[in-house]
Amino acid sequence: MALKRIGILTGGGDCAGLNAVIRAITKCAMSRYGTTVVGIRDGFEGLLGEPRTLSLTPSMVKGLLYRGGTILGSSNKGDPFNYKMVAGDRVTTIDRSDEALQNIRNLELDALFVIGGDGTNAIGYGFFQRGVPVIGIPKTIDNDLGATDVTFGFDTAVNVVCDAIDRLQTTAESHHRVMIVETMGRNAGWIALQAGLAGGADVILIPEISWSVESVAKAVHARRKMGRNFTIICVAEGATPVDKEQVIKRIVKDSSETIRLGGIAHQLCEWLTPFDVGECRGTEMGHVQRGGTATAFDRNLCTRMGAYAVHVAARGDFGKMVVLRNSQVATEDIYEAIKKIRLVEPDSDWVAAARDTGVCFGDE
Repeated sequence: MALKRIGILTGGGDCAGLNAVIRAITKCAMSRYGTTVVGIRDGFEGLLGEPRTLSLTPSMVKGLLYRGGTILGSSNKGDPFNYKMVAGDRVTTIDRSDEALQNIRNLELDALFVIGGDGTNAIGYGFFQRGVPVIGIPKTIDNDLGATDVTFGFDTAVNVVCDAIDRLQTTAESHHRVMIVETMGRNAGWIALQAGLAGGADVILIPEISWSVESVAKAVHARRKMGRNFTIICVAEGATPVDKEQVIKRIVKDSSETIRLGGIAHQLCEWLTPFDVGECRGTEMGHVQRGGTATAFDRNLCTRMGAYAVHVAARGDFGKMVVLRNSQVATEDIYEAIKKIRLVEPDSDWVAAARDTGVCFGDE
């Protein structure tokens, strides 16, 4: 089909690689199909009220390959199907999808590229069901979308955390401390597992494996008996001890997510205090994992996914998400892609390799 005019939006939390995808879509669409490319600002919020758009041209996307964030802006609020209005302590939800749908029609788009995680693509799927020609592209540092082997942004986040662990190793050893590094990931432990393994963490704590504070303390004491007077612990923000509640940073009223996780690193320090593990310090990586220059792997993945998405749209195969399977780009129905969260399998080779090289998961 003819691609005369397409739209691109980025939703959810930002991450490295978003701009690289915008660049790839724009350059491929314009060079291969002579398409006009329209950027929609601030995710789906840019389709509410007066549409907020940006004309994308080769000069506009120049230099975006290595630039972090997104020039279009992003938002994890503003779901048109469940738009939240906050007035004091009262939260009301209204449906503004008709408004967004009319704006999409007014923009006369032959395709709408929705770049985001499960939440953003779920919204995109909702519009596809109402007749919008949608193509999804998987973005999340959590790496928790089930249809793809990996999501872009994840590799960069892992490298950022690994670098932090490398730096904390020397401080931990110099001061004989227990250093706890907290990663993002919500209820998936991919970042903590892969960064912890690459960084040589002694203890890795993830939501998918039950663990106890006592077992962690035993691991610290065992290292001391071997003459290793410091310990590096890498913990996912959603990891929870078997006898305690998940650590929540705050309740959120105006977002699709009702809670924000965070704070487990500092809380674990307090829980470990009665076990006489010595001086303990927590480091919450937070949004540092989302920012900065994308790794070469993510840049290449973004370029491949972005260009492939344009060709998928050109053949009229809508309602699909571009995915990576066995190192090859492919497509999956958006519904199938988002219906299942991809979590770490406790008996995976990743976990086995960590255990075989002495990593404690707090379950022994």
